[in-house]
Amino acid sequence: MGRYRIKDFEALSGIKAHTIRIWERRYGILNPSRSHTNIREYNNDDLRFLLNISLLNRNGFKISMLAKMKREDIDDRVRTITASNHKYSNQVNALTLCMVDWNETEFERIMNMNIAHIGFEQTMEQVIFPFLRNIGIMWQTGSVNPSEEHFVSNLIRHKLIVAIESIKIRRSNYITKSLLYLPEDEMHEVALLYLWYLLRKKHHRVLYLGQNVPFRDLQVAAKSFKPHQVFSIFTSYPHLQTINAYLGRLSAMMPEGHIYLSGFLMWKNKLKIPSNIYVVKEICDFRSLINDKIGIKTSEREKKNV
Repeated sequence: MGRYRIKDFEALSGIKAHTIRIWERRYGILNPSRSHTNIREYNNDDLRFLLNISLLNRNGFKISMLAKMKREDIDDRVRTITASNHKYSNQVNALTLCMVDWNETEFERIMNMNIAHIGFEQTMEQVIFPFLRNIGIMWQTGSVNPSEEHFVSNLIRHKLIVAIESIKIRRSNYITKSLLYLPEDEMHEVALLYLWYLLRKKHHRVLYLGQNVPFRDLQVAAKSFKPHQVFSIFTSYPHLQTINAYLGRLSAMMPEGHIYLSGFLMWKNKLKIPSNIYVVKEICDFRSLINDKIGIKTSEREKKNV
C-alpha cells in the first residue's frame, strides 16, 4: 500500500492528525503531495519516517531536534533503541515498520530478540497480540491492506508452529483432552495456535482442527474425540445475527463439558451465554486459566466472565 491519508497516519503512528499538521507547518517534518481535491497524500517513505519520529519522540527526543537530523541518523537511533530499550510500545512500532517494508528478516530479528529477553509467552502477550490488535484497527479504517496482514500473520504463525513442535508429547502425563477450532469462515488463527502451545506445554491432549470448521464437522470430531473442553476464538464469525443460535447449538453439543470462547464478537456484544460457556476477555487470561483451572471441575459459583 503506497498511498495514505492523514487519518491513516494517525491510526498507524498513534500521533493525532492535528499534531502531524503542526509538525509539518512548524518543522517541515513531512511534505505531502496533494490530491485534486487538496487532500494530503503520503507515501511509504513518509510513513516509515513518521513511525521512526514517533518512536524517538516517545523516548525523549524533542521534535525540534529530530527535524534537524538526517534520516540515516534517525534510522540508526531507532535501531539502537529497539535493540536496547524493550519498552513494549517500541517493539510494536518496530514491527509495524517491518510490515510496511515487507522486511521478514528484521521482523524475525525483533521477535527473536524479544523472546531472548522476556521469553516466548511474554513476547506473544505483550508485543505480538498488541501489535495484531493495532493491525486490526488499521484494517477496519483501511490503513492496512489484507496482504500486509497476511504477511505478518504468517510469520507469527510459523514461529508458533515451531514452538509447538518443540514441545515433546508425553502421553502418560495427559491431564485432560481439549478440542480447538475456529468456526466456519473464521480465518484468524494466531490466537488459537497460541492456545495450542499453552495446552501442549501443560501436556494436555489436543485435537487441533484449525480454521474454517463447519459445525457438522465439529460435531463429528467432538463425538469421536470426547473432549473435556472446547476452545475457540470468534473474531469475525459467526455473524452477529446468528451467534446466539450458534452458541446454543455449541452448548448442546457438550452439555457436560466446558467451552471457553474469546474474541471481538464475544466481548463486544450482549449475548445469551449458556451455562457451560465461559467468555475469556483477553488472550493472556487463557494462560492463567489453563494453569489454574483446566482439568479441575469448575465451581457452580464461577462467573460467566473469567
